[in-house]
Amino acid sequence: MVHQQSSRPRVSPSGDTEDIVALLAPRLAHFAGVARTEHVTRAAQEMNVPQSTLSRALVRLEEDLGVDLFVRHGRTLALTVAGRTFLGSVERALAEVERAADEVRADADPATGKVAFGFLHTMGAETVPGLLHAFRADHPRVRFSLVQNYGEAMLERLRAGELDLCLTSPVPDAPDLVARRLDEQKLRLVVPADHALAGRRRIRLAEAADEIFVTLEPGYGLRRITDALCKEAGFRPRVAFEGEEAETLRGLVAAGLGVALLPPPAVPRPGVVELTVTAPRAAREIGVAWLAGRTDTPPVAAFKRFLLSRRGNLLPS
Repeated sequence: MVHQQSSRPRVSPSGDTEDIVALLAPRLAHFAGVARTEHVTRAAQEMNVPQSTLSRALVRLEEDLGVDLFVRHGRTLALTVAGRTFLGSVERALAEVERAADEVRADADPATGKVAFGFLHTMGAETVPGLLHAFRADHPRVRFSLVQNYGEAMLERLRAGELDLCLTSPVPDAPDLVARRLDEQKLRLVVPADHALAGRRRIRLAEAADEIFVTLEPGYGLRRITDALCKEAGFRPRVAFEGEEAETLRGLVAAGLGVALLPPPAVPRPGVVELTVTAPRAAREIGVAWLAGRTDTPPVAAFKRFLLSRRGNLLPS
């Protein structure tokens, strides 16, 4: 959800919704006001606009439509058949503008606004709930729209204006995004409990060169990291299964279908043993990203400051 600034006149957040409607759709608002009173002078007084402005707006609207909306009797007017038909649609349109104005203003409210926040599947069980709990200690009424996905999909949604912020890995480096490294998460080689390596506590990744791997699908950040670490260890992993979620891969390992490089689980899983990788250094950086040049609403700005304050202390210990 992206909120762009404009050089055009803006209504104060404390202003009436009717003022916003008049700013966004002046001719329609003027038409509806006159149609309700059927009198230009009274409508001008109620809407607090000059009578001449109101008269010109009605004339321009009729000229644009090529239809007479009123029958005029001095300053008193009566709607034509076309005018009554048009009024019904205009009132529905203005009501929708009013609803939309209320919604976006509510989302931007410092105390009760909304943050569209994306994060990796692997952070959904423990990390993100803990972050939200801590943030809401000081911002108890801020609302969240939460999206779990893999990194590239979240970056696409950032660019489309569907997310305000996202936690992702690897930390992106793109000219249209701003990203900040927040923490680092060690990766482990996960093997079945009855595997020949299960009695070990540490392992060099090169020792797993002959193993069958289960991995995330291409395009996932953790898959790119896995491929890069295996290459650094001197081999290309033989992949038997590709999935979309780390805990599914852990289940495949428990079933004896391969080994995997994964971040630590929120809860230990039976049937697997997790080995510390001593070489190469197996870790992934976690960062927060947002769209460059965007103007944050107050709740988004507050949550961004909170995330940046957790640098080095983002992940559960």
